Amino acid sequence: MLKIKRIYDPRDKNDGFRVLVDRLWPRGVSKEKAKIDLWLKDIAPSGVLRKWFGHKEERWKEFKKRYLKELKEKKELVEQLKAMDKNGVVTLLYAAKDEVRNNAVVIKKLLNT
Repeated sequence: MLKIKRIYDPRDKNDGFRVLVDRLWPRGVSKEKAKIDLWLKDIAPSGVLRKWFGHKEERWKEFKKRYLKELKEKKELVEQLKAMDKNGVVTLLYAAKDEVRNNAVVIKKLLNT
């Protein structure tokens, strides 16, 4: 089972294996408080794409398209997440304020197809 959650939300016993999928460490969160099991920063959008998107709602559709193209180049990392998902609950953690338009949403949709 695959879930997504903001890293700023408290850890829950039902989170299972917690994977941070952002390239940059979240502001104001210590490693102890984050309680992540894996930081998979290389699966995050490239710096160029992340900066271009800037979490602007009007760029969301194009961001998804470009990010999915980048994820095709990261097959090993995608397969790693798929394998984890088969072994129990995996929670993808992200720092973005927008809970609907962020890279974890794209990754979850890709893994669930």
